[in-house]
Amino acid sequence: MQPIRTFNVSPSLPERLEPLRKLAYNIHWDWNVETKDLFRRLDPNLWESSRHNPVLMLGTISQVRLTEVVEDEGFLAQMDRAARQLEDYLQERTWYQKQRSAINTQHSVDQTRLEKFALSGNPPGNFSQNPATKSQNSECYAYFSAEFGLVDCLPIYSGGLGVLAGDHLKSASDLGLPLVGIGLLYQQGYFAQYLNADGWQQERYPINDFYNMPLHLERNPDGSELRITVNYPGRSVYARVWRVQVGTVPLYLLDTNIEPNNEYDQDITDQLYGGDIDMRIHQEIMLGIGGVQLLKALGYKVTAYHMNEGHAAFSALERIRSLIQEEGLSYTEAKQVVASSNIFTTHTPVPAGIDLFVPDKVLYYLGYYADVFGLSKEQFLALGRENVDEPSEPFSMAVLALKMATFSNGVAQLHGVVSRQMFKGLWHDVPVDEVPIAAITNGVHARSCVAKSTQELYERYLGPNWSSASTDNPLWERMDAIPDEELWRNHERCRLDMILYAREHLVKHLHDRGASFSEIASAQEVLDPTVLTVGFARRFATYKRATLWMRDIERIRHILLSNKHRKVQFVIAGKAHPKDIPGKELIREINHFIKEQGLQKQIVFIPNYDIHIARLMVAGCDIWLNTPRRPREASGTSGMKAAMNGLPNLSVLDGWWDEADYVRTGWAIGHGEMYDDPNYQDEIEANALYDILEKEVATLFYDRDVDGLPRRWIAKMKDAIRMNCPFFNTARMVREYAERAYFPASDRYHTLTGNQYSPAKELATWKENLTSHWYNIKIKDVDVSAKTDIEVNQTVSVKAKVDLATLTNDDVQVELYQGTIDASGEIVNGVSVVMNYHGDEQGLSSYTADIIYASSGLQGLSLRVLPKHKHLSSSYEPRLIVWAQ
Repeated sequence: MQPIRTFNVSPSLPERLEPLRKLAYNIHWDWNVETKDLFRRLDPNLWESSRHNPVLMLGTISQVRLTEVVEDEGFLAQMDRAARQLEDYLQERTWYQKQRSAINTQHSVDQTRLEKFALSGNPPGNFSQNPATKSQNSECYAYFSAEFGLVDCLPIYSGGLGVLAGDHLKSASDLGLPLVGIGLLYQQGYFAQYLNADGWQQERYPINDFYNMPLHLERNPDGSELRITVNYPGRSVYARVWRVQVGTVPLYLLDTNIEPNNEYDQDITDQLYGGDIDMRIHQEIMLGIGGVQLLKALGYKVTAYHMNEGHAAFSALERIRSLIQEEGLSYTEAKQVVASSNIFTTHTPVPAGIDLFVPDKVLYYLGYYADVFGLSKEQFLALGRENVDEPSEPFSMAVLALKMATFSNGVAQLHGVVSRQMFKGLWHDVPVDEVPIAAITNGVHARSCVAKSTQELYERYLGPNWSSASTDNPLWERMDAIPDEELWRNHERCRLDMILYAREHLVKHLHDRGASFSEIASAQEVLDPTVLTVGFARRFATYKRATLWMRDIERIRHILLSNKHRKVQFVIAGKAHPKDIPGKELIREINHFIKEQGLQKQIVFIPNYDIHIARLMVAGCDIWLNTPRRPREASGTSGMKAAMNGLPNLSVLDGWWDEADYVRTGWAIGHGEMYDDPNYQDEIEANALYDILEKEVATLFYDRDVDGLPRRWIAKMKDAIRMNCPFFNTARMVREYAERAYFPASDRYHTLTGNQYSPAKELATWKENLTSHWYNIKIKDVDVSAKTDIEVNQTVSVKAKVDLATLTNDDVQVELYQGTIDASGEIVNGVSVVMNYHGDEQGLSSYTADIIYASSGLQGLSLRVLPKHKHLSSSYEPRLIVWAQ
């Protein structure tokens, strides 16, 4: 039966308890211990059954209980403290304000308005039309992501990418950045996992009740829903806008599950990573193009756009179209503005992980943009191709993003190396180590992932700034002030909490599956709270090798069971993508192994891995295991969370662990070797894992003194905290994004758009002229003063004559390029030296430079010409280079 009218019914709270509403609707509560304790205190059972959702709690809690707490002075005092903490947080002077105060005077006024709005709990009636409108002299950064993992009661994430995006917003709020998030609000989100009797992953898709989540529906001044319109072939698709308030940062989410959209279009925001390739392109059009339109509808004047993975790369097309049709720019001018203010982060270490669309599909859905841009079909498709002359090559979202970005980066130092190698074809003739893809190592939000009791311990001994303190902060010297016994007893409580939850969760899962009484009874006794506990939790992709530890059955049984004084147990969790059959097979293999070997008490697979389970595991396990096939782990963040809780890591040297001190804060499996034979690699690394686990990890863990304390293990725990917490966190990471990407991109946007886009127009014209004459450049003569044999630190003088054709010295930079010669005769790890210009003679430009070689051996020298312009982000931006032959 269809209703004739609908109502959005809000919780009815006594006036004295109104601060609860404000606290509930700003998910700052997720990383504020006082506020989270407050909601738990209100109704512990409801807090757990609601998936830690304070909005749902307030809507379902009994009026009797509310009447009780109105008279509870202790509760009211805690509520008032939490409300003051939120207000103080929103109004404090931030890192961003200190860094950019001279640049952004206007923003301080707008930021105050945002803070008042964030504190209010509900938007003022006209916010949707004028939300902290940015002036031409202020800044705003837009962060696009297909998923955001913020809290477990908002299941619109699948794994590490989403949780990283959520942590990015939290730290942006902590730092005071003028950042807004853009994403999609999925009606069914990612799936809920359960296992059948055979251990095979099954999926359920619970419907998200948006009205009982910490979400605001954005409205127009007249009270109607704010909606945007995105054009698809032959029709328009409408989306309403929801907002999640993440401290001071608003996250806007688009929802197409509304009329008058047809059933297919309503499903665009149905499932995260669901459907076929057509649904995927529909979603990415809505995210990228719809996201840009959303920002415009809300009144934001964005100065830097950050694409977290390639899913949002279509945003660049919409921005170009807008500048052409609304600002009167040419295609090249508009593209220059857009590319100068775009930032792209790739999380993919293998080509198979990149979204690719066949050319006909791209033209069908987006061919309109080619017409607006004045491009042929092939010219338009070339925007997403590495080999622009290959008509059958698919359209790559990562390539489009790279071509449309002023700053691109991988998410760990090793991943930066892999990414430069993978995308080097976009910069022809540029040495692979100079391909302009940087690396900003991921981090995690400390106050979200560290256990409450552990945070309180850090507060007592390290002070309140531990979660954002840099590596050189003297507070880390106070780690040794934490008594060994206090740190250890705290960790033992965390282990017990995890085990109790695992038992309860497993019992519920078995009961829901209709398991036998004996199975359910056994589940109540799994795991031993005194035994060394190995944690493994992550997405079940085959390259992560979730079953490597099972390779030698007798060896692992021996480690688990043979020594009653040095037992080992495993806690495992994770999901495979619904269409990833090999990933599902790994989950079934593990569950079969547990049953067949009778190891139900020693090994537990916890179904339906989510943020809550992850937080219990990274705090309650003793050591964190990671076994990816190097170098296919872009970064990995679960091990960072474990380290912040004091867990040593046991991992292959891949992703972030390759940068950590893996001797003092854990153990390395292997030494970073690369293998041609994966089976041989598995054999070698499985044996290394067994040896380390049995001979080093277990030995150290069970080495107790007269007080029963594993002193050397505790020392390693302290090192894990001291050496990993200050660097592998999103406070450092977001500061790095701000300093290396957001600030420069925003400044460049202001520069290029000033004076009615005159600098952008001039740069676009200069590039067109440069390109048309570049290939006429000839390096005519290179005179090297030294002979073949020279000594270390001997000065070598070089003179060169270059025919710049119709270009001038102002258009180019001439460089020497020197370095060691490898076995293939190539210069490796080269260093460039800018040559000095000495004028023109007989049509040739003269350049000189002196160089030295600081090391012996076979060394090489070459000469190159690169573009130069004051408005270029780098000399590689035009993708032009000439080398001496």
